[in-house]
Amino acid sequence: MALLDVFFTICAKALTWLCVFLFIIFVGYCFYIKYIHLKYDHIPGPPRDSFFLGHSPTFLRVIKNDGLIYDKFLEWSETYGTVYRINVLHYVIMGVTCPEATKEILMSPKYPKDLMLYKRLFNLFGQRFLGNGLVTARDHEVWYKQRRIMDPAFSSLYLRGLMGTFNERAEKLMDKLSELADNNTEANMLQLVNGVTLDVIAKVAFGVDLDLLSNKSPFPKAIEACLKGMVYHIRDSSFRFNPKNWPFINEVREACRLLRTTGALWIHDRKAAMQNGEDVPKDILTQIIKTSSTEEIMTAEDEELMLDNFVTFFIAGQETTANQLAFCIMELARHPEILAKVTNEVDDVIGMKQEISYDDLGKLIYLSQVLKETLRIYPTAPGTSRDVHGDMEIDGIHLPGGFTCMFSSFATGRMEKFFKDPLKFDPDRFHPDAPRPYYCYYPFSLGPRSCLGKNFAQMEAKVVMAKLLQRFDFSLVPGQTFDIEDTGTLRPKSGVICNVRHRKYKN
Repeated sequence: MALLDVFFTICAKALTWLCVFLFIIFVGYCFYIKYIHLKYDHIPGPPRDSFFLGHSPTFLRVIKNDGLIYDKFLEWSETYGTVYRINVLHYVIMGVTCPEATKEILMSPKYPKDLMLYKRLFNLFGQRFLGNGLVTARDHEVWYKQRRIMDPAFSSLYLRGLMGTFNERAEKLMDKLSELADNNTEANMLQLVNGVTLDVIAKVAFGVDLDLLSNKSPFPKAIEACLKGMVYHIRDSSFRFNPKNWPFINEVREACRLLRTTGALWIHDRKAAMQNGEDVPKDILTQIIKTSSTEEIMTAEDEELMLDNFVTFFIAGQETTANQLAFCIMELARHPEILAKVTNEVDDVIGMKQEISYDDLGKLIYLSQVLKETLRIYPTAPGTSRDVHGDMEIDGIHLPGGFTCMFSSFATGRMEKFFKDPLKFDPDRFHPDAPRPYYCYYPFSLGPRSCLGKNFAQMEAKVVMAKLLQRFDFSLVPGQTFDIEDTGTLRPKSGVICNVRHRKYKN
């Protein structure tokens, strides 16, 4: 009995000291947050929702109300100026719309990607997602090694060789639209272009025929689950602790596993072909394998890095382009005069040809303007961020080092100070003779970490749009919304439901 009393006495003392220790840590953390507030509160910004959580309750309210967080960034940019402060716990984020600061930070390799954000993209709810691949690698040397090896798969010479595949897969979409037109059936354009862009990336990047417009596949649903899971994982730290979210979290984990298991299988098959001396395409999959071949001994982490890049290209290579195409179709259907002008250009350049050439793309100048204007109003990848460790000054405001700079191409693209009447869809903003936007238009980011697949994506988008305009008239089904849905990338919430008809050509 005495022994038991001694045991309980020791436990009580230990618990008391633990409580004291935790209290001291808590008080210390409170003082640290206060210190951070004092350090940065001279910078303009919206009032904090709370001492501890800062502005994160605002973000959670926007998400809960099915709103768009980037509208809030636009509002704050217009209210507080070219640099404004956001607090989340002890983290400080600076929303920046100053073109000079945007140029200085994004064009330089000395500012690493945001640790708080990109660390969360490493995995989703405990399941490895983008890992340490080309998009998420923060160390410049790690990133540069991967980028240097990947570059040949995106050279202009190689991209020219993809025109056959672009044409072939786009023709499958035209066949599907022809079927819908013949049957007078409404077309969900987002769903259809998602199918064709995923087909393209699977074929040209990994040598796999999916034919998603004819066959069912688990990949579109898996990608959508991963992207939605990414939004919650990044913006709501408490999401995983709510039991009602657990079925969705398990779905996200399973989707990540499906993509990585598929990647492992495709990589294994390609490796075997290369080892057997078979001819293999110089595509992304080959370049991913070459990344590992530079290592004398392959470790488990090297294998995971290959899968990181597989998932990165598999998702990024189709999602953003599909969303751009859907937004473009939506805006053209809302602006008959622009639709007529770009259709006339396609008729002049392409005529009745079924096969679009690489040289044809360069002549579709107005279509390029239409696609660029689409990305101004609807940047499908709406922003990026960098960590700034040293002190700097933006627009006369001193910023002590130790913060994150957030750049929203969604906000700058919709600001009157950069684009007159910004919500008006006007492709002439990007006329070759028009003044170029100064570091306020960056849908593919800027500098050394800009999107490797930019030219690939725009070639693909041009081929699909040119064939669509060449063959079909389309109009929006009444009653749908023009709202934007945030699924990690931005997409049209309605799906862009259209009535599609065969074009009637004048003799």
